[in-house]
Amino acid sequence: MTLTDAKIRELALRLDGAELARDDIPSITGSVHFDIRDAYRIQSAVIGLREARGERITGVKLGFTSKAKMAQMGVSEVIVGHLTSAMLIPVDGVADLSRFIHPRVEPEIAYRLARDVDGTTPIESCVDAVAPAVEIIDSRYRDFRFTHADVVADNTSAAGYALGPWQPIGDVRDRAVRLSAGAARESGSTSAILGDPARALTALAEVARRRGIPLRAGYTVLAGAATAAIPLVAGAVVCRIDGLGSVSFTGRDR
Repeated sequence: MTLTDAKIRELALRLDGAELARDDIPSITGSVHFDIRDAYRIQSAVIGLREARGERITGVKLGFTSKAKMAQMGVSEVIVGHLTSAMLIPVDGVADLSRFIHPRVEPEIAYRLARDVDGTTPIESCVDAVAPAVEIIDSRYRDFRFTHADVVADNTSAAGYALGPWQPIGDVRDRAVRLSAGAARESGSTSAILGDPARALTALAEVARRRGIPLRAGYTVLAGAATAAIPLVAGAVVCRIDGLGSVSFTGRDR
């Protein structure tokens, strides 16, 4: 049964309140049953609350872009969340750790949309640049425990992102990736993103079409994680991708 608009808003306020209070909550599907369509409605309402506080939508991000994660969650499609202006961390800037509950970082490939994706041409033709990126994920759920519907409603755990220098679009398959945050290290390959990050664009276009998610000119697209996530702690965070360069910022307690 589809949730009422009132219930959608109630659940959105619960998630938004957890973020504002920096206090995690239990899974909301533990008390309310809803499907993936309602999960995207809740996500939209959460983003609406952020926009009401003056934030702008600056892009979208993908999750479940590894076969292992899809299998773990029992799903066959990627999930999509929204990025906002308040999430962007300047290059070599500072991420205030007090903003988050239990943040983690992931290395990503970022694409830039040069024009709206309207379905008349392939999404790949709408992209004009690529960059190394780091995403901060921070589930509002206790212990990062959630269902498929939970995480979509929670805007796919989106919390922050940093972008390296934009470069002309090119083939970014099989590029070595290295991520460090404090003393933690991860390494991997861009092939972990659906075998080829470009495939994430095609997957995004399909999910966006079915879920009614606009893809606008100027948006940043985070294509998915190239390694496992590591905790964000005080200290330097550095992501290096062969052939694309690096991006860095500092985690700091204030």
